[in-house]
Formats: sequence, structure tokens, C-alpha cells
Amino acid sequence: MSSNPQPLSRASVIAAHELIAPLIHKTPVLTSSTLSTLLGPNIKVFLKCENFQKIGAFKIRGATHALARLSDEELRRGVVTHSSGNHAQALSLAARTLSLTKGFPIPAYVVMPRISTPSKVAATRGYGAQVTFSGVTASERKAAVEIVQKETRTVLVPPYDHADIIVGQGTVALEFLSQVEEGLDVIIAPCGGGGLLAGIATACEGTGVRVYGAEPREGADDCVRGLKEGRRIEEVKTTTIADGLRTPVGVANWGVISNPEKVHGVFTVGEEEIKDAMRLLIERCKILIEPSAAVPVAVMLSSPEWREEMERVFEGREEVKVGVVLSGGNTTIEKFIEIFGGASKL
Repeated sequence: MSSNPQPLSRASVIAAHELIAPLIHKTPVLTSSTLSTLLGPNIKVFLKCENFQKIGAFKIRGATHALARLSDEELRRGVVTHSSGNHAQALSLAARTLSLTKGFPIPAYVVMPRISTPSKVAATRGYGAQVTFSGVTASERKAAVEIVQKETRTVLVPPYDHADIIVGQGTVALEFLSQVEEGLDVIIAPCGGGGLLAGIATACEGTGVRVYGAEPREGADDCVRGLKEGRRIEEVKTTTIADGLRTPVGVANWGVISNPEKVHGVFTVGEEEIKDAMRLLIERCKILIEPSAAVPVAVMLSSPEWREEMERVFEGREEVKVGVVLSGGNTTIEKFIEIFGGASKL
């Protein structure tokens, strides 16, 4: 990665957005009266639809920013990462796009867990990356990356644990705040490795916006457990349907997320609650998302702790504007059939 990473500040996020804005989509913000009604009389929900972003997820922001800050010598050597799919696609596309500008090839290598969604593997290869497979855990992925690096001398572009990635992901919050008239009171986003959540928190510094995270409860709740124990959990073992969140929070990300002045809480939900949130967004909002993107919506609908937090913080408020980052939409019809089975109402 860049030998001179950006400091984790709102100014860095603003600079990152200026750099990458021509290369990404400014995704739409939608509202849902159904969802707002379900959440209470004073809640108005705004949905930032990163499922309409390039490669179908927010990850293109961080990858594009990270590559833009590498030297030509580093780019010529090529880049490598590990990812279950979205960062894999993002890095592959960012390398291909930048190579057209630079006028020389930028090789991209990606290590993916063997259980990655086939469509994500195909898309990653389609953007030009060379894919190799590894085990499921973060340690197994990193070990496979080290082998690729030794063989190729490529530059590692982490999926989430680096300042350049974090501030790149934070650009989603800058856009979000500018798209909602009179701003937002709250932003809630999924938390896996923590790049998106840490980036949003960094972008919202000094704005008065309260930032929250959402995790799957079954095995992928390392952030919530870490906050309770006062330490970062270093490994996650889970087969949650929210496959994009099967990673522990990164070191740099933990430094932001564990600060209660930056992230005001992280909440968890179960697998059935994630499925219910997906169903609601598809059937009532007409928004196709992947399971990871449904997790913050599931928190708002199903977590008593979340409702208590909103009531405590905003007691007496006539209207609370809650922004939800729908992080991506990379899934398949086959995955929907697997998730909902014969009981699906779709």
C-alpha cells in the first residue's frame, strides 16, 4: 500500500472523494414509508443504495482510492488481496480502469474463500484478476496471500484494514449527507472488517451525526463481543448467510470503532431476522440486495437494544432521520432459493 497513507480525518475523506468521484457512481438515496412506519411514528428512513454502485457494492470506493495513491512502480508490480467477493471485484475493476489511464497493465491477484458465491468469483475473473482459493478464516486467507506475494512481488491492498481503504469507503457518508435535505441524525451500516463503518464514522466527525454498526449474531459478532471485553477479537469462524461480514474487525478499523465518540454502538441480529429484512426490502421496497446489506435493516426492525437506544437518545423528537447504507447487491437467484427455500413468498 501507499507508504504515505492518509490520516483518518474528515478532511482526508473529502480529499478522497474529490479524487475518486469521476470514477464511481453517486448512488441514489431512496425512502420507504413502509419501513419508516414499521420503525415508529417519529422515524424517517433513508436508504443509500450502494447495490447500484459499480461492481454492485461500496467496495469500489476504497479500492479505487487505494490504487490511486500507489506509485507507478508499485502499480507495475501488480496488486493482490483476499476477499469473499466484493473487494475482489472492486480491486480487479479498479486495476483494469487505472491501467487504461496509465497506459500499462496492472496485474491483479485475488485470494477467495472456497465457499465464495460463484457469481462473485466469475465477476472477479471477468474484470481480469487471477483468482486462487483458500480456507474460510481470515488467517487462512492471509496465509494464501503471502504465498502469492512471494511468487509475484505484488503490493497488498487489504480489503479493509488500511487508512486509504477506510477513507475511501467513508466517501459514501459524504454523499449521503449531501443528498438528504437538512441532513441525517443517524447512519447505520454493516460491520465485517470495519472499513465501511470506520470510514463513515471518520466522515461524520464534527457533524453531529450518530454512527452505529450492525453484525450477524451467529459467530460473526466479533465487534460486539470485542466492545464488551475491551479488546479486538482476532478471528471469526462463521457460516452466516451474510458472507461479506465473515471477517474480524481490522486493527486500524478497531481504533475508530472502539471509540464511543465516533461509533455510538454496534448491534446484532439472527439469521432469520436477516432473511426477514431481505424479504421486506425485496417485496415492499423493490430493492434487490445481498444478505450483508440487510443486516442494518434487520437491526432496526428486530433489535430491542436498538429501539431502546433510539428512544433514549431522541426522546421527545418529532422526527429522527435515520440513514441506512445498503452496502451491496451481489447475489444470485440460486442464492435466494437456497436462503428462502420452498417457504419463499416471492
